[in-house]
Amino acid sequence: MPLLRTDEVSVSFGGRRALDKVSLSVEAGRVTGLIGPNGAGKSTLFDVVSGLRRPRTGRVLLDGHDITGEGPARRARRGLSRTFQHLELFGRLTVRDNLLVAAELGPGRRRAARSADRTLDRLGLTDLADASADALPTGAARLVEVARALVQEPKVLLLDEPAAGQDAEETGRFAGLLRSLAAEGTAVLLVEHDMSLVMTVCDEVHVLDLGAVVASGPPDRVRRDATVLAAYLGEE
Repeated sequence: MPLLRTDEVSVSFGGRRALDKVSLSVEAGRVTGLIGPNGAGKSTLFDVVSGLRRPRTGRVLLDGHDITGEGPARRARRGLSRTFQHLELFGRLTVRDNLLVAAELGPGRRRAARSADRTLDRLGLTDLADASADALPTGAARLVEVARALVQEPKVLLLDEPAAGQDAEETGRFAGLLRSLAAEGTAVLLVEHDMSLVMTVCDEVHVLDLGAVVASGPPDRVRRDATVLAAYLGEE
């Protein structure tokens, strides 16, 4: 059974439908990609899944529980964590304090300090632990946001363009992190415009266009899909 499932989720803004009966699933131990052009509805779907926005119709299920009516804090305690397309760090806090605040939301809040230090070490951020978050370059700040999500010990991790601002070496290390998280049983849903990263690390890819899923499947099959080639990946 998938750890995360959306069941015909629809969202409208005024007269415009941002999501149109979106159904997808994210399984434990797998990295699932979600791609599409700007405005396709990817971040809106993340907001619905994480509890920041209620869908007009449809359901969100986490580990078999219908969480459609629950708030973000309750979902976090059930094991759902996310990052944001636009950085949402506490700029005046240190990197370590950003993680400590986040750890209070997750199931590991009683061992917050140990979890924060372990997560900083895993992502290579220990040397930046006492740095102010608002002084970080973009690539490092993205990693801190990922660390803040991981310190909550999530079952399901939603990553919204986490590789933005990273150079090739940083992206390569990040790909390794995603593979290791999946190997540990975490269900990862990845929104990313770096198609090389998506096609390398994802086990399955869903494509959104105008709020609807237009293609789904393994990366190699999605890569060859005519709609995807024309609209998202470009044509030779």
